Order: sequence, then structure tokens, then C-alpha cells
Amino acid sequence: MAASTILSRCEAQGLRLTEQRRTIAAVLETATDHPDVEELYNRASAVDPNISLATVYRTVKLFEESGILAKHEFGDGRARYETSDREHHDHLIDMQSGEVIEFVDAEIEALQERIAAKLGYKLMGHRLELYGVPMKTDTDG
Repeated sequence: MAASTILSRCEAQGLRLTEQRRTIAAVLETATDHPDVEELYNRASAVDPNISLATVYRTVKLFEESGILAKHEFGDGRARYETSDREHHDHLIDMQSGEVIEFVDAEIEALQERIAAKLGYKLMGHRLELYGVPMKTDTDG
């Protein structure tokens, strides 16, 4: 079941699924973070040492063009990926560590709807990325 979502979406679109593409799909499906191509390559080549970096790049590009993957650029020069069929969420990026924290906030969602409506639009989608550094928690300054 691990890669059923990505694989079934590939099959529905008629994409040819080689064993290496299946491996890459499985790695993407089980990712709990937002890996870039290099990290996907590291994980996929641990499963199948015959996978090349070029194969991972081509597969990611194919999945992205097919709407199976969502590409994110969080300002660190690395494109990162996640499956595009996930529940809506926004991102907070820790500018020191590069960690990407997912969150959902009903107030932000409602505010965005109100802003769109005030401007005469029905909101069909959005992407919100917040960038920050950890606040100091020590009391001595």
C-alpha cells in the first residue's frame, strides 16, 4: 500500500512505470518531509543501487508535469517535493535549520477567503510559506 497513491495516479495517467520509477514513487510516498532530488536519490539508491541521479531528476520532472508531485522552493536554492494530493496545509520554514514545519490554521484560511471575496474573487487555492528563526527562550538575553 505504501506507493499505491502515486502508482495508481501514474497508471491512471498512462505513465510507463519501470521498476526504478516504482522505487522512486515508493520513496516519495513514504517521505514525511519535503525531500529535494538529491535526498530522493540517496533514499532511492539505498533501495536500488542501480538508480542514477539523472533517473531521479527525470522521474521527478515527469511526476511534477503530470500533477502527481507539488514542487516547493523555500528560498534555500533547493526545489523540494511532496505528493500533490495531500490535505491542504501551509509551511513554516526555519531559516536556521532548513526544517519545514507543516501547519493548518482555520483563522488564516478564513482570512484568505475574506480577502479574496473583498477583492471580488472566489478563492480556488493558495500557497502560504512563512519564514522565521526560533525565538530565544532563555531569560538572560
